[in-house]
Order: sequence, then C-alpha cells, then structure tokens
Amino acid sequence: MGSLSGRRIVLGVTGSIAAYKSAHLVRELVKAGAAVRVVMTPGAKEFITPLTLGTLSGHPVHSELTDDRDAGTWTDHVELGLWGDAVLVAPVTAHTMAGMVEGRGDNLLLTVLLSAKCPVVIAPAMDRDMFTHPATSDNLKTLRNRGVHVIDPDTGELASGLSGKGRMAEPERIRKELTAWFKSQAPLMGYHALITSGPTFEPIDAVRFIGNRSSGQQGAAIALELARRGMTVDFISGPSSIPTDHPGVRRVDVGTALEMKAAAESALRLTPPDAIIGTAAVADVRPAHPIEGKAQKSDLPASLDFVANPDILASLNAAAPGACFKVGFALAHGDGKEAALRKLTEKGCDMVVLNSITDKGAGFGHTTNRVDFVHGPQRIDSFELKTKEAVATDLAEVVQKQLLQRTPTSNSPED
Repeated sequence: MGSLSGRRIVLGVTGSIAAYKSAHLVRELVKAGAAVRVVMTPGAKEFITPLTLGTLSGHPVHSELTDDRDAGTWTDHVELGLWGDAVLVAPVTAHTMAGMVEGRGDNLLLTVLLSAKCPVVIAPAMDRDMFTHPATSDNLKTLRNRGVHVIDPDTGELASGLSGKGRMAEPERIRKELTAWFKSQAPLMGYHALITSGPTFEPIDAVRFIGNRSSGQQGAAIALELARRGMTVDFISGPSSIPTDHPGVRRVDVGTALEMKAAAESALRLTPPDAIIGTAAVADVRPAHPIEGKAQKSDLPASLDFVANPDILASLNAAAPGACFKVGFALAHGDGKEAALRKLTEKGCDMVVLNSITDKGAGFGHTTNRVDFVHGPQRIDSFELKTKEAVATDLAEVVQKQLLQRTPTSNSPED
C-alpha cells in the first residue's frame, strides 16, 4: 500500500519548462498508490507530449474543451472536477495563477478548476523576477486565502540562466508534501466505519414488496463526509439510487433485512469498525411465506402473515469492539425524545440521531433534515433545519471528536 493509496488526483500541467518533471511526478504519484488523470494546457504540449503522460498515468490525457470537434463531443470538465480528491497543478505558471484568481475559463484546465469540488494544490514554476513580481505575490496571497495549498518552489539555477527562487519543487518533495497535506486534511485516515443505509424491501412475490420511503440520502451523505475525512467506510445500502462515488467507500447493495444483516456482519468480522452508524430504515417485519415468481392478481392472498425482522443495529453494536462509537437513528412522529432515549439503551448506542416526520422539510423524501443528537437524558443537542450534507458534517464532527479521544481499535492508525 502506497502513501497515497486510493487517492484520485487530477494533475494539471501548464506551459513551463518544468513540465518535463511532470513525467517523473506522475510516476511518483502512481507508485505511491494514487490514480492520476492528467489535464494539459495547450502550452504544456510544447514541452512534453500527452502520449508520455498518458502512458505513465494509464489514462487518456485531456487538453481541449472538445474531444472531437467534427463530432461535436466535448470534454466533461465537471466530471473531471468531481472525480478527484485533489487537483494538483504542477507546474503552475504565473499566467495560469492569474487565470485562477480572475476565474477565467479559457482553457480546459481552468474550467476544471472552476468546477472542482475538491481541494486544489499548486506547485509554481517560473523565473526569479516573475516569482518576486508584486502581481505574482498578490495572486499567491489571494489563492492561499481561498484555501489553495501552495508547494513553494525551490531556489537554484533557472532556465534563464539566473539563480534564485522559482524552480518547481522536485517530484519527490511534491509527493511527500501532498501526502502530508492529505493527512492534515483527513484526520480520520486509518479509521474504519460501518454504515447501514436506505430501506429494505421485503418480497411478497418476485415483483411486489413491503418497504418504506427512505431514499438513503442521509446515509450516503454521512458515508461521503467520513470518507472525505480519511475513513474507510463499509457502506451497506438497501435499494437506493443515491451515489456514493468515493475511493474510501466500499459499497455493498442489498435488498432485504436478512441480506443487510449478513452483509454488515461479514464486514464487521473482516474489519472491526471504529464507528457504527445505523441510518438504515429496516422494515420491522417481512412476509412469512413469500410467493415464488410473480403471482397473478387473482392469486394474491387476502391477508399476509408476517415475521419479525432481526434487530440489525443491536446485533452489530453487541459484536463491535468496546472502543467503537455506536450511533443509531430514530424517526418519530412528534417529539420522540423518550423513544430515542429508550433506543439509546436497548440498542447499545452511544448516541441516537432523532428526526421527526412532523417537522416540515425533514425525514424521508427531502433534501433537508432537522435532527437532535441524543447522548442521554442530560444531553440532547438540537439543530435547525439543514441540508442532509450539513447534518452529515455535524455528525462527522461528533464521530471525529469521539474517535480521536478514545482508545483506538486494533486497526486504527495510532497502533
């Protein structure tokens, strides 16, 4: 496993003589375990060929806004911006930095930077006097203030024959700084979470089922937020179309409660979790005698016999390591705090996230949620209505605080 194992890096290469170092940089990143996709500016192709970088990265290199002008197909800069865990621009020229500051989109790399949801890291490369020019200094200050991480250039001999600061950092240093930066951005790297999410569908026959309106959106948001903080997440999802596209999320799709239980228990045995988060809306019961195949309408029984489904969260919590932080979810009609406190004890949870279907804009079928974090009778933290992504951030903050102050499990990074 490399130091950047599983990380997805969009490498931007601009028109600098230092672009020749990009080949070595791609090799460093790939050797460290990263997946790399390269975006070149037109000027960069004057210094190094797309074929070289494409061969080393194992992916096609993109440099134009249109893939095929005759066919009218375009390069999806939004997809590239969403794919990466980071956009690394190395080398970055003074011209490209100015374009970043101004928000220009006159080449593919700049449009990727405009649409990127992930952090941006740059490694400047230019002549000494260009680097010390007030415009360059102001642009670097602006980019830093916007959250761009800057890998400072080295001091040494420059292409102009002058000597001074402006040489792009060597690929080994960029790889080391990028690794350290990822760790600072991912405080939960090395920790592991097990999340159940979405509904379960309990079959009446091959096409009919008993289920609920859970979309799985809240569970997916939590999984992605924890993965962004560095956790590896085993994500056991009932039927849901909500994507969880992140290298840190190991997704298993299931249909029924029994399938969810089996998948979650298997994941727990393979990697004892540091946190269990049960967001799944598991059906309480299932038909006792599901019909094989598709029953005709006239053959459907007038009534159904049901059997109780297993309590997945309680069984997972009971089997988890003692230091594991355990979170349950409770959906109530009305206040629900007494029910949440009972669930806290009965299911062996450290915290229960309570939401109510009577709160406008909360619960199933909404992009927002209003929750209470129930830790016990003396501590109930209430929040206003937020997006489900914001709720996931709030929950991740609690998980992070708990894990970093607890004794880690055997698979955690401090051991």
